[in-house]
Amino acid sequence: MKAYGFIEITGVVAAIDALDIMCKTASVTLSTWERKLGGRLVTLVIEGDVSAVKQAIEAGSTMAIKKPVAKGILPNPHSEIQRIVEISASRFKGREKAETMDEHKMLGQDPPDFNIKEQMDTK
Repeated sequence: MKAYGFIEITGVVAAIDALDIMCKTASVTLSTWERKLGGRLVTLVIEGDVSAVKQAIEAGSTMAIKKPVAKGILPNPHSEIQRIVEISASRFKGREKAETMDEHKMLGQDPPDFNIKEQMDTK
């Protein structure tokens, strides 16, 4: 049975550390990741068998260099959850956006960089 595991943690370095721990602990793979607040908050989404995901999430949340802000496991995820993860993964892996989401802002999408010099030039 397929499952998704989620860990939300502060900092890219802590996220990479948690991901390394999770992938070395159990047979799981990274599905996608989302960055918020310029990378200060990172959500990792892993997938694998239910038991492997549970083991990986537990190891990643207890052994990582920072304590996660949130964590969760979804065994046998609903098709809508799978669709959301696939949309995120398509951006993560450099594929084109899913057609159904082209007109909407993607969940977890970083805002465009604010360029103060550019803003000053327009005034």
